[in-house]
Amino acid sequence: LSLYSSPARETKYVENPKTELEEGVSRLRHVMEPYTAWSLCSDFFSEGYEFLQNPPAGFYPRLGVIGFAGVVGLFLARGSKIKKLVYPAGLMGIGASMYYPQQAVAIAQVAGTRLYDWSLQGYIAVESLWKDN
Repeated sequence: LSLYSSPARETKYVENPKTELEEGVSRLRHVMEPYTAWSLCSDFFSEGYEFLQNPPAGFYPRLGVIGFAGVVGLFLARGSKIKKLVYPAGLMGIGASMYYPQQAVAIAQVAGTRLYDWSLQGYIAVESLWKDN
């Protein structure tokens, strides 16, 4: 195009047709709208906003260390998809347990009892299959 010529006077805006992805996201937003409008969601987000505005002392440095542990886990987990799930979560869990030991113990106790229950249910299921055959 020449710098000295003017564009056509009759320009018309034409909207691009929506793709399947855009239509799917639009449908999902319309379906989820009643649930996101609940007062519970707005209370949750407002409390979270207030917490982040006035965090306890040392919150952001701790959050940084835990997040950095996750990034290191992603860096170390090259190759396997399982490693990419386990390493970051494990390193972040270790970092969080260093700063919040009481909560880590409570989570470990609950997780241990649930894991024991699941393994017992699996054992019973395998045993029943073994006896049936």
